[in-house]
Amino acid sequence: MSVPPASCLSHKALICDVIISFIAIKSFFDLSHDHYVSIGWEYCADVTSHPIRIDRPGLVTGEYIYLCRLYKSVGAAPGRHKPGVEQQAPRLQRPPSSSMATTAIRLPDFKQSVKLKYVKLGYHYLITHGAYLLLAPLPGLVAAHLSTFTARDVAELWHNLQYNLVSVLVCTTLVVLVCTAYFLTRPRPVYLVDFACYKPDDERKCSRERFMNCTESLGTFTPENVEFQRKIIERSGLGEDTYLPEAVLNIPPNPSMANARKEAEMVMFGALDELFAKTGVKPKDIGILVVNCSLFNPTPSLSAMVVNRYKLRGNIVSYNLGGMGCSAGLISIDLAQDLLQVYPNTYAVVISTENITLNWYFGNDRSMLVSNCLFRMGGAAILLSNRRSARRRSKYQLVHTVRTHRGADDRCFGCVTQREDADGKTGVSLSKDLMAVAGEALKTNITTLGPLVLPMSEQLLFFATLVARKVLKRKVKPYIPDFKLAFEHFCIHAGGRAVLDELEKNLQLSDWHMEPSRMTLHRFGNTSSSSLWYELAYAEAKGRIKKGDRTWQIAFGSGFKCNSAVWTALRPVNPAMEKNFTNPWIDEIHRFPVPVPKVSAI
Repeated sequence: MSVPPASCLSHKALICDVIISFIAIKSFFDLSHDHYVSIGWEYCADVTSHPIRIDRPGLVTGEYIYLCRLYKSVGAAPGRHKPGVEQQAPRLQRPPSSSMATTAIRLPDFKQSVKLKYVKLGYHYLITHGAYLLLAPLPGLVAAHLSTFTARDVAELWHNLQYNLVSVLVCTTLVVLVCTAYFLTRPRPVYLVDFACYKPDDERKCSRERFMNCTESLGTFTPENVEFQRKIIERSGLGEDTYLPEAVLNIPPNPSMANARKEAEMVMFGALDELFAKTGVKPKDIGILVVNCSLFNPTPSLSAMVVNRYKLRGNIVSYNLGGMGCSAGLISIDLAQDLLQVYPNTYAVVISTENITLNWYFGNDRSMLVSNCLFRMGGAAILLSNRRSARRRSKYQLVHTVRTHRGADDRCFGCVTQREDADGKTGVSLSKDLMAVAGEALKTNITTLGPLVLPMSEQLLFFATLVARKVLKRKVKPYIPDFKLAFEHFCIHAGGRAVLDELEKNLQLSDWHMEPSRMTLHRFGNTSSSSLWYELAYAEAKGRIKKGDRTWQIAFGSGFKCNSAVWTALRPVNPAMEKNFTNPWIDEIHRFPVPVPKVSAI
């Protein structure tokens, strides 16, 4: 049998493609598709005037050209399709023209061959842009209606307005008043002009081996607790290049108020010097200052030390936050945002740090020894502004802040506590309930944040699942919203490996999304409230930040608190431009990411 000319096949093949797609959609939605299969292939045989014999529903035979067309369209190989196994179309040999090849094939199970994530993505796009699709015909209808207006119609309309001049003036006045009230009362935008992370000198580096040598040489820890710290370090996810202050690395250590002040000045002033150099902003232009440090609160305060060093102006609004844990950095951002709504046309500086010198634990309470193994030296300075002119040179705009406090629950309140052990030695105790408490706080926080950031498609899916479980009493798994549709980047507080593992699992994040947090923990350790900024600096150094990208910063802290901040990138961040300044990653970013084994022996 001869093959039809190409000109004849072109439009008829298109019809076959449409029918195949129709069958696929019907089968995907669990409809009884045997009838559609039969009708579809009978129609293909009719429009092509070629014999295609239907052996039974779902099985067809035909000539070479139509088999090739089918294989190319649905990606199925002859024979039975094995669910979950991808198959490639075989090389088909053209049968002799004197006889017709008869080969039975079966339509694939589209429930197995179609990736549901693409169906979900299409649903997301449809819901997200549904308003635009519904409103798209409106301009055309208006234009069509206006095109029918004649000069006489326009004159008549003007004549009617003259007789209703009072109504027109009243409506115009109301519109002007409403617009004026809106522009006067709307929140001022808060821009993140730039930020800087402190990178200590190489003399402060503390490898894991050096940490263990210092621990053993102290003589204050029992052999069992020395081995306990070794196991914690081997499983912590920390690398060989974290930093500790001089007072802790000295043998013997010499923690004192003077050394603690020295560490605080080194970190805060180092980050601020870099920030002022990067932005060109003068210290006298700063109108708001917020400093947070949880465990070191001297008198005069840390904020007063900054005012004295940089000779800030006398009417500066300054705050010093203490005892608020690793989430205090985002609390400071939220406080600065509120202050920027009150003080127009100004700059705000936020400094986030933690002091190690006076908070190193020298006892044998294992709940307090964990903090020795995780916490390291670091700090960050952030410049915010509400000036309209600052937008063009700012990196990000603050979109949302959500704060969750679980302190009313006694179990949550006591899971992270600074206290004295049985021997009177002070340290920070971490409860065994920490992971459970963190999970509860995270659930509360994202429940509040979700409606603000998630696309409508995710909210509808969540609501439908909730109705099925609570109202219809169906045994349906709780729907976990896909936050990857709301954010491009995730900066999760690098509190420890276990915390990152749990959040990666619960939020269904990929290794790429977790990379900034894991690499920050590996390179710098847990720097407390400043860790979020080392993570954002990592994403910038990798060249990942594009204009319009949304970043979610989330941190946990004592009390117990879980806080979130959402930023939108106002411009792409070029890592090449960062070389002129000291992004903490820029000189070594080519080495990352590095594999971090579950257990790394010392």
